[in-house]
Amino acid sequence: MPLSYNLFLVAGSLAMAVFASYVSFDMARRVRTSQRGIGLAWWAAGSLVMGTGIWAMHFMGMQALELPIPIGFSRGLTFVSWAAAVAASGVALELASRKRLDNARILLGAVAMGGGIIAMHYLGMAAMGMSPGITWDVPLVALSVLVSFLASALALLIFRLLRQVERPRRTGYQLAASFVFALGICGTHYLGMAAASFAVGSVCLTADELGGPGLQTAVAMIAGGLLVVTLLTSILDARLQRAARRAAHSMHESNARLQAANEELQQRAFADPLTGLPNRLLFEDRLAQATRRLERSNHEGVVERMAVLFVDLDGFKPINDSFGHAVGDVVIRKAASRLRDEARDCDTVARVGGDEFLILLNDVADDEACIAVARRVLASLSQPFEAAGRRIEISCSIGIVVHPGPGERHKIVANADAAMYAAKRAGGSCYALFEPHMVSDVSEQLELQNELRHALERGQLSLHYQPKIDGRRGQISGVEALLRWNHPRHGLVSPLVFIPLAERIGLIGKLGQWVIDEACRQIAEWGRDGLRMRVSVNLSPHQLRDKGLVDRIGQTLQEHGLDATQLLCEITETVAMEDIKAVQRTFEGLGAIGVFLSIDDFGTGYSSLRYLSQLPAQQLKIDRSFVSDLEHSANARAVVAAVVGLAHALGLRVVAEGVETVLQRDILLAMDCDELQGFLFARPLPPAALLAWAHGAKPEGAADFTPSVVGALSPL
Repeated sequence: MPLSYNLFLVAGSLAMAVFASYVSFDMARRVRTSQRGIGLAWWAAGSLVMGTGIWAMHFMGMQALELPIPIGFSRGLTFVSWAAAVAASGVALELASRKRLDNARILLGAVAMGGGIIAMHYLGMAAMGMSPGITWDVPLVALSVLVSFLASALALLIFRLLRQVERPRRTGYQLAASFVFALGICGTHYLGMAAASFAVGSVCLTADELGGPGLQTAVAMIAGGLLVVTLLTSILDARLQRAARRAAHSMHESNARLQAANEELQQRAFADPLTGLPNRLLFEDRLAQATRRLERSNHEGVVERMAVLFVDLDGFKPINDSFGHAVGDVVIRKAASRLRDEARDCDTVARVGGDEFLILLNDVADDEACIAVARRVLASLSQPFEAAGRRIEISCSIGIVVHPGPGERHKIVANADAAMYAAKRAGGSCYALFEPHMVSDVSEQLELQNELRHALERGQLSLHYQPKIDGRRGQISGVEALLRWNHPRHGLVSPLVFIPLAERIGLIGKLGQWVIDEACRQIAEWGRDGLRMRVSVNLSPHQLRDKGLVDRIGQTLQEHGLDATQLLCEITETVAMEDIKAVQRTFEGLGAIGVFLSIDDFGTGYSSLRYLSQLPAQQLKIDRSFVSDLEHSANARAVVAAVVGLAHALGLRVVAEGVETVLQRDILLAMDCDELQGFLFARPLPPAALLAWAHGAKPEGAADFTPSVVGALSPL
C-alpha cells in the first residue's frame, strides 16, 4: 500500500519535539535546584508534561502518515503509549536531579528512556489495529532502537554539560540542545514509520475510535498549551527563586552589616577611638571581675593580689598647644603602644583621659613586682617620640595601688589617682605607692585647682620683686618679678605648689601673660615715681612655644610706653635645651624688638656650648645650689669660676642667685661676678617696699646695704 506524509504535520511534530525538549531541559534543572518537597512536585509535573509533549510529537507524526484508507487508533493502546512516554520522562528527570550524573547513570538512563520512547512509538503503531498486520523491516527497527538510545544518552549528556553553563549563555545552549534532542526523537519516530509496510487491501480495525483532523488539533493544542503553561510556570518559578535568593542574600548582607555595625558600636562603647585600648567603662568592668575573682580565691585560702597603675603624662598639654593636636595624637598612640608592650597578655591597659592611662596587673606577687613594672613604664615613656619630623621628650607620673592593701576596695582607681598626684607633687617622672593620707592631699589639690582658676579675677595674685645688685658699682641693676598667691585661708601659697598646678590644668599660659602685663604696668608706674627699673620675668615652656608671644610682648610694651630694654625674659637652662629651635626662634624675635634675655639656673642642665653660643642671650644666672656651697666646697668654687669665665668669653653677664652671706658675696665679687641676688640684700618685696628701699629705707631682714645709686640701669 503506497505511503505519503503531510509535511505540515511533519514540521509541526518537529516543532513540538523541539518545544518539548526545551521544556524538558528546563524541568530537569528545576527538579535539581528546588528543595526536596518542591522538587518532588516539579518531578511529577515535569514527568507528565515532558511525556505528554514527546507523545504529542509522536501522535502528530502518526497523524502525518497518509494512507488511502481511514485510520484510527485504539484508545487503550494509545493511553498505554502515552503512559510509556510519561514513565520514560520520569526516569530521565529522576536521573537528572541527581547531584552526580556520571557515565554509568547516563548509560542506565539512556536504556530506560530510549526503551520508553521505543515502547511509546511501537505501541502507538500497534494502536492502529491494521489487518492484516504491519510488516516490519527488522534492520530499520533496530536502527530506530539505536537512534532512540543514542538520543536519550545525548540528552542526558547535554544536560550534564548545561549544568556548567552560566545563566546569561544558558538559553542559547539550551535551544541548540533541544533541537539536537528533537532530531533524535523524530529520527526514532520516522525510522520506525519507515520500517512499517502495509499490505494492499489492509483495513484499520480502529478507524472508528480515535482519529480525524479535530483530534490532531486538540492534541496539538492541549500538548502545546500544557507545555507553554509549564514553561511559563518554570520561568516564573525561576524568577521567584532568584528574587528569593537576592532577598536572602540582601538579608544576609543586611544581617552582616547589622552585625558589623553592632560590633563597631560595641567596639566604640568599650574602646578608645584614638588608641584602640579599652576605655574606662571596659576597664572598670574588668577591674570588677578581677576583684570578684580575687575575693573568691582568697576566701578559699589562696592568697592572690592585683594592682592598678595610674599613668599620667607629664607636660603633655604644651605639646598640643605648641605643635597641634595631630602631633599630640601621634604621641598618645605611641605612648599607648609602649604601655601595651610593658604589660602582659593577662593585664589590661586602658586610656581613660586625654593623657591618662590605667594598667590592671593581675596576679602580682608583691609591691616590688608592681614597682618593677612602674620602672619599666617610666623608662619606656622617657625615650624620645618621633612625630611630624620632631623629636619630642616627655615623662610620666605613676600612682600604684595594690589590692588587698591600704584603701577601700571600691576606691582602687581613685586611690591610684591620689598616688599619681603624690608623684606629681614630688616633681614628676616618678612613681608613688598609695598611702591613706594621699586621699586628703588630693582633695586639697582639687580645691586649690578650682580656686586657682578664679585667683586672678579675685585679685589674689600679685608680683613681688627681688633686687639684683651690680657687683662693681653697688647699685640696683634690676629686679626679678616673682609671682605670689595670697590665699584667703591658706595665706601665701608657695610657687612650688601652684606653678606645677597651673601647668597641669592648662592655666600657665594665662598666668604667664598676666605676669608680663603686670610687670610692664609696674615698670611704667615706677617710672612716673622717678625710678627707672629693669624687670626680669620667667617664661614657661608653654610660652616659649607660643608663636604669638613676641607680638603680645611688643604690644604690651607699646601700650605702657616702655623701652624694650627695661624688660628681661628668663628661661631655665633645662627648658632651653629641650627645644633649642623653638627657644632660638623666640629669643631672636624678642631680641629683634629690644627685649633682653637671660638663661636661668645655669649648671643644672646639660647644655651644649655650641647650642649656647647660638642663643642671643645677654645673661647667665648661676644656680643657687652652687652658690650655697661656695664657702665649703672647692669644687663649687671651681664650677662657678669656670661659668663666670665661660660667660665672659661669650660676652655674657653673670648673675649669682641665692647669695645669703657676706663671705659668699666676697667670693663671687673676687671671681668678677657681675650681679648678685639673694636674701643678703633683700627678700622679694612688694612694689611699694622696693620703691622705699630704693629711696633709702632698709628692708626687713636685709644686710646692712644701701644701693649707692638710685634710678639707674646697668648696661647689659
